Amino acid sequence: MFPWGGERRFNAYSHYCRTHFGGRIQKLPVDAGFSCPNRLNRTQGGCTYCANNAFSPSYLAEIKDVVSQLKQGKTFFQKRYPKNCGYFAYFQSYTNTNAPLEILRDKFEAALNMPDIKGLIISTRPDCLSEEVLDYLSGLNTRTHLTVEVGVESFHNETLTHIHRGHTVECTFESFKELCSRNISTCAHLIFGLPNETRMQWLSDVQILNQLQPQFVKFHQLQIFKNTAMEAEYRDHPERFHPLSADDYVQFLCDYLERMSPEIVIERLSAEVPPRYLAVSQWNLLRHDRLVRKVEEELRRRNTWQGVAVDVTTNCQPFVSTERSNLTNNS
Repeated sequence: MFPWGGERRFNAYSHYCRTHFGGRIQKLPVDAGFSCPNRLNRTQGGCTYCANNAFSPSYLAEIKDVVSQLKQGKTFFQKRYPKNCGYFAYFQSYTNTNAPLEILRDKFEAALNMPDIKGLIISTRPDCLSEEVLDYLSGLNTRTHLTVEVGVESFHNETLTHIHRGHTVECTFESFKELCSRNISTCAHLIFGLPNETRMQWLSDVQILNQLQPQFVKFHQLQIFKNTAMEAEYRDHPERFHPLSADDYVQFLCDYLERMSPEIVIERLSAEVPPRYLAVSQWNLLRHDRLVRKVEEELRRRNTWQGVAVDVTTNCQPFVSTERSNLTNNS
């Protein structure tokens, strides 16, 4: 038995769902028709790696309203997991707080009014959380299980500028501070492998993640998609990229997990998309579940687990500052 009460060597999302909801909870992806302000910025042109359609189920492109999408999703997953105990409506596509409040309210309330929907997961950017939206989410949080998934991607302003992300690290810190002050659960989304970043930087950055204290994290290895600006950059400047093989990624993840707070729940360890979207093939199409098994096998071989190398009294202090220097100096 490990610190989070489970028998797996990392704090898995499946264990969290069983503990809090009594069984499996399936996320039902929703495309609510929102846009991304960064994509609409003519000077930025959106994040250089972005290919949102690679992660969206095909039926979302055909069905427009939220209720119909959720019904379609339930029909699909009931065939695969007939013993589901409930569902989360996962507002996944683009920036799901990028609309007037009355539109957000209509979309979110429509999802909550459906049977078996036990909560909402709302994916957004750190620069799209206005005071008005935060106050609405705070009220929503008292009525249902709510998680706001924030696209952190990198803890380095140089990288965020390079990939045209359109916000700063300081903006990310501020968004977590505001969400945490309202007791809203957060999920931090991070990408490993962005241009000019290194493995040593990522292992150092885990201290910042520990101090942000999101309830959940999603890790994605960099994937280079067809018809993106990053595909062109990879072709013209391959020296900027440091891709990890599948075996190297497993070793890196174990190093990272050993340094990560045991209180943070892991939703995903890697990304997985249909190969037709990839400009660069990766890992011989190793599926996510197989990679997870490799990580657990390596942690078992090392006889280590998530958080084994963390001193929670110094490396997991609560989030108190919007200054990167203060966060890193406190570690």
